[in-house]
Amino acid sequence: MENIKAGDNVLVIWNNDVQSAISKLVEEISGMVQNGTVVLENSEMITESSRPHSSYDVIVSNWLSPHTVKHTDNILALIVKLLKPNGKVLLKDESDVCTALTINGFVNVTKTPDNLYVAEKPKFEVGSKASLKLNNKPAIWKLDDTVEAAWGGGGDDETIDDNQLLDEDDLKKPDQQSLRVCATTGKRKACADCSCGLAEELRGETKDTPKSSCGSCYLGDAFRCATCPYLGMPAFKPGEKVMLELKSDI
Repeated sequence: MENIKAGDNVLVIWNNDVQSAISKLVEEISGMVQNGTVVLENSEMITESSRPHSSYDVIVSNWLSPHTVKHTDNILALIVKLLKPNGKVLLKDESDVCTALTINGFVNVTKTPDNLYVAEKPKFEVGSKASLKLNNKPAIWKLDDTVEAAWGGGGDDETIDDNQLLDEDDLKKPDQQSLRVCATTGKRKACADCSCGLAEELRGETKDTPKSSCGSCYLGDAFRCATCPYLGMPAFKPGEKVMLELKSDI
């Protein structure tokens, strides 16, 4: 028990299975602490209110054979509260309790070949609070600073020329013919009764433009003959390509 020194306040956690040998253990520890104190707590009786928190420099648990004290999370959480900051727990357990000790707030957990675990309570008190000094300067994120840096106003970040994102194909103007859509569907898909030539265009065919034999077809149905190819279409200007709008309410 080299971790126990003169002046330490020591708590010994035991159970009824070692009742005959506990007096000898207390006597041994008392000789080490000299002016310190040694107190006992039964593992089955110890509670949150059994002893004042942060009262002990060292807590010894399950030291004597047959080592039947069960170091549950409740026991370990209580031990860390009873220890002073930087205090140590010395416990024996045949089970692996390294993870359990760490989860319950202990640091510097070590294990010896004879199943002795030594762990420390952190330098601060459990549940303690501390304020952070920020040099009295509020940390405010300004949009102006970010925009200025992005546009080359002294920022370290490199900006990307948007023209570099486009290749030669992106800069080519589309063919106007490829943009033509059907007046009925509103899409580049011919309707069932297509008469504007889009159906032939999509099939890769060409549709000859009807020619007027009388020269008066553009004036309207009143001037068209019975076999006129423009019959039923609205009047148009000479030479104008006729596109029949089928989205009307008629």
